[in-house]
Amino acid sequence: SSRQSAPNCASRAWASTDVAARAATLDRLAQCLEDDLPQLVALCAREAGKTLADGVADVREAVDFCRYYAAQARSAFSPQELASPTGERNVLTLHGRGVFACISPWNFPVAIFVGQVAAALVAGNTVVAKPAEQTPLTAYRVARLIREAGVPAEVFHLLPGDGAIGRAIVEDPRIAGVAFTGSSETARAIQRSLA
Repeated sequence: SSRQSAPNCASRAWASTDVAARAATLDRLAQCLEDDLPQLVALCAREAGKTLADGVADVREAVDFCRYYAAQARSAFSPQELASPTGERNVLTLHGRGVFACISPWNFPVAIFVGQVAAALVAGNTVVAKPAEQTPLTAYRVARLIREAGVPAEVFHLLPGDGAIGRAIVEDPRIAGVAFTGSSETARAIQRSLA
């Protein structure tokens, strides 16, 4: 879901960053996740109760998200000349919308968290990420990797906490869009707030 908001300075700066640079950041994040696999798997087991095999799969899916979204962005966010039967020049360009809220569940504390954040970032949006309250340590570790990969501090913010934090983020008029995975009840509440 999304709505319009006035972009702040960080949003404008990140949106104007070349898509190749944003995609390269995701490629670096994929490598950081792979390098940190043992620690991330241990946190998945501790906080989300995942088996070691499921933890490995969760991290691998996050790596795949990073590489997939990077490749897609290089293609989709490059200016595309459109056919022009009347002779005018038509160029399609895609741009970020501003600040995105990314609200992820406990059962995929790396994959869905990273997937939402990676998609929003590579599209040129800044992110406020609210992980499930059950998995804050996993989210914190991933947040450190996001920064290590080169995402500027003003572009990505981690706000762990309970549902009240998520509600406050979604209700903020500066939020231009929401990426959410979770219950239907919460999704309906987010939809009402955005409407």
